[in-house]
Amino acid sequence: MSETLEQRLQSFVGRELRPTQRAQDEVNLPMIRHWVEAMGDANPIYLDSHTARATGRPDVVAPAAMMQAWTMRGFAATQAPSGGTDAQAELFALLDEAGFTSVVATDSEFEFFRELIPGDRVSVSETLESVSPQKRTALGTGHFLTSLRTYTDEAGAVVATQRWRLLRFRPADEPERDEPAAPRPRPALNQDNAFWFDACREHRLLIQRCTCCELLRHPPGPCCPECGSFDWDTVQANGQATVYSYVVAHHPKHPAFEYPLIVAVVELAEGTRLITNLVGIAPEEVEIGIPVRLEWLDADDELTLPVFRPVAPGSAHEEG
Repeated sequence: MSETLEQRLQSFVGRELRPTQRAQDEVNLPMIRHWVEAMGDANPIYLDSHTARATGRPDVVAPAAMMQAWTMRGFAATQAPSGGTDAQAELFALLDEAGFTSVVATDSEFEFFRELIPGDRVSVSETLESVSPQKRTALGTGHFLTSLRTYTDEAGAVVATQRWRLLRFRPADEPERDEPAAPRPRPALNQDNAFWFDACREHRLLIQRCTCCELLRHPPGPCCPECGSFDWDTVQANGQATVYSYVVAHHPKHPAFEYPLIVAVVELAEGTRLITNLVGIAPEEVEIGIPVRLEWLDADDELTLPVFRPVAPGSAHEEG
């Protein structure tokens, strides 16, 4: 009699999920510095030897929360062919075949046995502890996978353990909606920006200008950042711009938008920049510096917003 999916999943319990992974680098001060700056952790024992020694430590130490970071393989390693199949790949393939194709990390529990110091080189092994029975969650139906990661130093001594839990799930089907799409989120209007949204409803893209030093500024504000004057008027943008930067939003989804959603910073011909959406182009076709032109999105009777579309080759904008 053939094994059930539940039996096949349980057969992975107790197995090492993948070969022991040795950190690419020793624990080192530059990476510690990058970490604490990114995290805003000002504890001086991470960077100042004198302070660390004053607390009884031999020298600076690495933040405990960095433990997992030292053994991360990096993007290039995840793309390189492994040359074989490990238990984790087999387990994930089995779940994929059964339709549990989505994944979310649910929780992580660390236990630390000693602090890492520069010069340590960490290795990690991972063993599957349990696979839950099929559970129904808000995300969909799936299985919780719990593994134990054991971190060791060069001498093989355990420096930390991490209990790591994932949910592999089959996404719940979204119910059909009879109600219309949600309205666009409302802007936060105030005395400084109301004129701008009022002009948008008239299909006019205005740029605030200081009447003292003639500096153009956006977003609108009460005071000139250059000369401090509170006096201003506006000029109307001609609608020509280039893409200065952009991101493609996939999740979380808001029902008022279509996805993937391209959110861009465009640089207007007049010199100021504007956060907007790009339309009429696929995400993979967007490039920094491409010319775009203004269009208007009449979201509803109360809200009109500027969006930008790529300029067709050979158009007057491109030639100009």
